[in-house]
Amino acid sequence: MPVHFHFQKKVDLKQRKKLKAFIPEIFIFNRKLGGNISFVFCSDEYLLNINKDFLQHDYYTDIITFNLSPKGQATIDAELYISVDRVKDNAFNLKIPLQVELQRVIFHGILHLCGFKDKSKSDILEMRKKEDECLKKFDSFI
Repeated sequence: MPVHFHFQKKVDLKQRKKLKAFIPEIFIFNRKLGGNISFVFCSDEYLLNINKDFLQHDYYTDIITFNLSPKGQATIDAELYISVDRVKDNAFNLKIPLQVELQRVIFHGILHLCGFKDKSKSDILEMRKKEDECLKKFDSFI
């Protein structure tokens, strides 16, 4: 399963090889079949324009996930856009390392592709639990 990282805005993404190897595992854990997955790390403004153009939302966000697979296709192909600016701000405000917040947001996007939502309070709690599980599994992943 190919995982690609592209940089519209520079960020020091550590453990790239490990992330590329681990991301398919998230699909496997959730009984999904990952396909071609591309992450684009970008600025707030870049992602805001995507949010406005494609989702008609006029606000900043840390990630937007696009499932590009045709309906009914088992394999999930996707593009995930991550605002480096939002992730840095979130890490600072939460007083956690940037790399941990980057990983959390990456895993959050993959979990969306696996069918997890974050609209209701119960959905948000489930998503946070799954993100924490992914972070813990990633730490011990070889």
